[in-house]
Amino acid sequence: MKIFKNLKYKVGIVALVLALGFVSCESELDKQPVTELTEGQAFADPEAYTEFLARVYAGIAVSGQEGPAGRPDIQGIDEGFSNYLRQFWKHQELNTDEAIIAWNDGTIHDLHNHVWTPSNEFIRAMYDRIYFQIGISNQFLRETTDEKLDSRGVDGNLRAEIQVFKAEARFMRALSYWHAIDFYGSIPWVTEKDPVGNFFPEQVNRDVVFDWIVSELKEIEPTLIGARQNDYGRADQGAAWMLLSKLYLNSQVYTGTDRASEALEYIEKVIGAGYTLTDNYTDLFLADNDVNGSEKEIIFPIRFDGLNTTGYGGTTFLTHAPVGGKMVAADYGINGGWGGIRTTKNFVFQFSGLDTDAMNEAIGSASKWGLVGSATVNSWDGPDMTLYESGTEQYGIYAQLVAGEIKFRFDNDWGLNLGDNGADGSLEEGGSNIAIAADGLYYITMDRANNAYTMTSIGDSRENFFTEDQTLEIEDPFNFNNGYAVEKFRNVDVNGNQGSDGGGDFVDIDFPMFRLADAYLMYAEAFLRGGGGSASTAADYVNMLRERAYGSNAGNIVATDLTLDFILDERSRELHWEGHRRTDLVRFNQFTENGIWPWKGGIMEGKTTEKYRDLYPIPSSDIIANPTLKQNDGY
Repeated sequence: MKIFKNLKYKVGIVALVLALGFVSCESELDKQPVTELTEGQAFADPEAYTEFLARVYAGIAVSGQEGPAGRPDIQGIDEGFSNYLRQFWKHQELNTDEAIIAWNDGTIHDLHNHVWTPSNEFIRAMYDRIYFQIGISNQFLRETTDEKLDSRGVDGNLRAEIQVFKAEARFMRALSYWHAIDFYGSIPWVTEKDPVGNFFPEQVNRDVVFDWIVSELKEIEPTLIGARQNDYGRADQGAAWMLLSKLYLNSQVYTGTDRASEALEYIEKVIGAGYTLTDNYTDLFLADNDVNGSEKEIIFPIRFDGLNTTGYGGTTFLTHAPVGGKMVAADYGINGGWGGIRTTKNFVFQFSGLDTDAMNEAIGSASKWGLVGSATVNSWDGPDMTLYESGTEQYGIYAQLVAGEIKFRFDNDWGLNLGDNGADGSLEEGGSNIAIAADGLYYITMDRANNAYTMTSIGDSRENFFTEDQTLEIEDPFNFNNGYAVEKFRNVDVNGNQGSDGGGDFVDIDFPMFRLADAYLMYAEAFLRGGGGSASTAADYVNMLRERAYGSNAGNIVATDLTLDFILDERSRELHWEGHRRTDLVRFNQFTENGIWPWKGGIMEGKTTEKYRDLYPIPSSDIIANPTLKQNDGY
């Protein structure tokens, strides 16, 4: 069923699913169907069920009934801003150290500044999006009851397939209810069993909804197709296990009860299901990440296609918005940058943690050979950077260098120095200076027996910053050139070819909602929180990610390096800009009272903020529309 890259919907079905069953003031949540088709006509074609399910999946990717804009799903905000994934990303990233935005649209800066109120239009848009998504999932389930299938004469293979469809729709609803309790705490709760029409949905305590989501996922698990056996982009058992792992790992926040051992149980199911890491970290965020090997690591993607899921949210936003200044749009497979989002120095500093002294001592004993030159810390005057002896006439060094030149020199004396006349990796006495093209950490070896050398960049491939004409410090949050840009999402394939939209407006990059690397880090965290497992296994999983990042074992850790603080930082390095940061910071109690980063609290140096902001407020529009709702404390 190839519907998830090429989403096409029948007008009757698209309109039908807008009957969501409860009212939310000034939003589209109370919109009734706008269609001339009756229910019987709409479902006369068996493909209608497939198309309806496609719309449930597409609810996170698209913003309305036609692309890129024109018939929005929700009102009260620009349609481009209203996209589910775009709003989800902003509510997980813009209020953290990982992202800040230069635009001045409405109250958008209130998110990073931690001064939002119940009337914030972006918080309201996220809330409305979640409930729109829950609504279309509920409607699909209403239209696929046994009674309705009987009345339409649906049987045989189609009926069996619809049972799987229903399990997938319930997974999508559970995903949105997870987002709802994570963002808003105790929430209105509506299922397919509630009536369609105007009524006040009951507000249910966070722990009750938590238990319901868990029970839903366990109930649908046997019906879902096995992990890695469904069409790419559709929910399977692996996706359900991953969501259960997420719920249990956050249970202390949601319910006050630690469930790390249950988290580990499902994490191990995910890890044992046959997913594998892709070789290159950067491939995960390219236009062909559905076929370039990344699909073996991605457990559940939100699919995008530059021709068929057009809109200004999702990965189109995540590709265009970080591009500006001296960045060349064509390098990212797009027709222009939007000069919007970049990062803070706190995130940049996450990548300065390698202990090169310890790494060098591990090579061997200090020798009299060293590096000298403009690329070294002491330039041409010395003293030289010491090489370490790894074997007979074999030497090595991990050296932090700048763009410039080097030579090998013995005992800080020009009487014996080695260079490379042909830039071919061979050494000659008194030879030419060796060029260092860019700043960075290098592993350099010298084979004196054969007068040869090697030079390898040891940078963390996850450190994807664009720094030219960008300042590290953010003195003006409205100036895109203040703060480093992040080059994570690129609308090109592994060969550098642009995505399918030749105009460069819309991108093909699938968003990795869940991936194996996250499960590895969750294993380590669950172990540290007393959930079971072993320290050596946890360290092995972390090192698999770090070896991919560094291209070597230069960044490897040992089991005694594992701490919760380390895991929080490593999650940021590995998963930044993938919609995890706020939830992680709340779980580690670093989001409000303890964490500080630039412009948090609305001041340049940052400050702590009120604990109640660990939750967003229920939008004031819904409080007005439903007098039975209670606002979150502090608002």
